[in-house]
Formats: sequence, C-alpha cells, structure tokens
Amino acid sequence: MAKSKLIVQKYGGSSVANAVRIEKVAQRIISCAKRGNRVVVVVSAMGDTTDDLISLARQINSHPSEREMDMLMSTGEQISCSLLAMAIDKRKVPAISFTGPQVGIITDTYHTQAKILKIETERIKKELTRGKIVIVAGFQGLSTALEITTLGRGGSDLSAVAMAVALGADLCEIYTDVEGIYTADPRIVKNARKLSYITFDEMLELASRGAQVMHTRAVEVAKKFNIPLSVRSSFSKKEGTIIMENPSLIEEPVVRGVALADNEAKITICNLPDRPGIAARMFKELACKNINIDMIVQNVSHKRNTDISFTVLKKDLAKTLKISRQIATKIGAGVVLCDETIAKVSVVGVGMRSHSGVAARCFSVLAKNKINIEMISTSEISISCVLKKSSGKKALKALHKAFNLGLEK
Repeated sequence: MAKSKLIVQKYGGSSVANAVRIEKVAQRIISCAKRGNRVVVVVSAMGDTTDDLISLARQINSHPSEREMDMLMSTGEQISCSLLAMAIDKRKVPAISFTGPQVGIITDTYHTQAKILKIETERIKKELTRGKIVIVAGFQGLSTALEITTLGRGGSDLSAVAMAVALGADLCEIYTDVEGIYTADPRIVKNARKLSYITFDEMLELASRGAQVMHTRAVEVAKKFNIPLSVRSSFSKKEGTIIMENPSLIEEPVVRGVALADNEAKITICNLPDRPGIAARMFKELACKNINIDMIVQNVSHKRNTDISFTVLKKDLAKTLKISRQIATKIGAGVVLCDETIAKVSVVGVGMRSHSGVAARCFSVLAKNKINIEMISTSEISISCVLKKSSGKKALKALHKAFNLGLEK
C-alpha cells in the first residue's frame, strides 16, 4: 500500500470570508483527506477582519502599542480556524483547531513583524496519527518571552510554508482568490497572463516589488528548503502556478512579470556631512528598530554635503520619520523631507542575466509615456523605478505591453 502524503494547505482571508465560503473550503479539505492524504490546514482571518481590527484600534488609540496590536490582531485567525473545524466536524470527519502558540510556533520578540525560530510539531503529529485534520491559525506565534506575536501582513503564507518545512510535507498548497501568479496584477492589466510556473528568485523579486499574491518571507523559506509551492484559487479546480527552482528549459524568457507597489513613501535627509560612517550610523539605527529599507539614493554636492533618499513601507513611516529626525539632529544634518505620493514599478525575469538592453527599453518606454523617474534600483534579475503615484498604473500597463507579456488577442 502506498504511503499517504502529508499536505499543508493555506486558505487566505477571501477564501474563508463568510459561512458559505467556509463550508466550501471544508468540502475541499475533506475531499483531499478522503484521497488518503494527511492534511494540515493554515487559515487567515475572515475577509477584512484584520483591517477592521486595525481600524477599531485606531478609534480607541491613535498610537497603540505593538504588543497590544498583536494581542488584538491574532484573534482574527482564531475565529476562522475554529469555525472551519466546526464545518468539517459537522460532516462527520474528525478535525481539531489550534492557535499558533498551542502548536508551538516559536518566534523572536519583535511584535507585528516577528520571525519564526522553530515549530514544535509533536502536538500536530499526535493529532494526525489519530486521523484528524489539523487546522492552525496562521500569522501568529509565541515569542521566547512568552508573548503572542504576529508575523506581518500576509504572514499566514509564512506560517504554512514553515509548517510544511517542519513537518517534512510532500506538498504545500496556497489557496487564494486568484488562479495563480500573473504577469501583472490582472485587476489593473486586463490581458495579464497566468504563469504555469515561476522560479523562487522571480517570485521573491515580484513579491518584494509589490505583487501581493505571496508573502516574501514565505518564498524565502520555500527557496531555502526547496519546497515547491502550488498557488491556486479556492473558488475553482483549475491548475494554478508552481513556484519552484529553475525548471529545465532551454532558454528562460527575458522578463516574466511586472509589479506595482504604491504602499511606500520616500524620505530624504538633506545636507548630511559627507564623511565616512554617517550613512552606516543612520541605517544601523533604523535597522535596530526593525525598519526595512528598500531603495537608497545618495547625491554628493560640490560643497561636500550629501542628500540621502530612501523608501520604506507606509506602515513604518511615522516611526521612520521620528528616528530620521533624531539622527539628523545628532549629526548636524538639515531638514528631513517626506513624500507619500510615490509608486514603484518593476520588471522581473531571470532571463535578464543573459540579455542586455532591458534597462534601456524600460527607461525608453517610461520616457515615451512622459513618466519621470525619481529613483532607480537594479539587481541581476530586476529593474525598479520610483515615480509619481499618479503615473503608476500607466507605467505598469506600458511596460507589460512593451515586453509582450499579455495574452494574445
């Protein structure tokens, strides 16, 4: 008799947004289990629950502590996982729900952006041997200081991939409200094409550049342990997209996709003294506060002063501005400026490693469409440009068309 497979499935908030959808997800999970598989399910909070909880918190306190935000936001996933267990149990299939702390998801002590340190799998394995479907609340864990922590927006993806690694799962399936990974956001670019596969590196770049289908840290973990991910819709039975190591193709496409991010802000610290160690000191202090910096541009004037511009996520803007102004005062720099009206458009593809002229075409397309570039960042497989938010969607559509990424009409 063939050994049963262990499958980890993750269902996003839209997949469990209401009672009807929870019932349908329960049926899909049971169908998977009845094929002889052992199933562990990770779920997000229902629909817009997390956003609603954040809004409620802001009504009570405009600057709530991160610890209390974790206490609040972790409740959303607990609701959805318990309701899903009830829906499965109603169909006479044994199931049990757990919070992240209950199954031993241990994290560091950074609230709202915690990193998973380990997962103690004994309790999950015990319930699987009893023939139960195990349902775990995603996005959360227990810190080494015995505090409830959350993993950041989209963190249920990370919970699922980390769970698959810890359990040695045969497959990790990410169920969402789209049918896979597309060459661009299909809500903006109508002829965007679904990809049958994408490499870990390409997905990492797209996710970090604004594509919201997958959590960046989840892809990093999958790449590190070489666990292929299947991204598919919970609303259909169509095949999705496989995220995997480089497939054995004769030649990679030059560009695989384009992405748009409009959730960032640009900060400029003016008139910094141009001497060794200034930039290091500034970014070290930001790093100590767990603030992730994306793009950085430095301009040195003939007067030997320098302006440094960098981008951060808008959710970190208030904290970053406060720290930046403190640093500027300490080192004798000038004014600290902020621009929240920016967007970032990126082209991504592992084929760019062996093809020249991609950057030239990218810049030419934006120039032809009279779109001004404020910052540029490149890697071996991506090119990103910061521009005005008002030009973001126009730039995305133009680049998608220029690199022939759409469906043929």
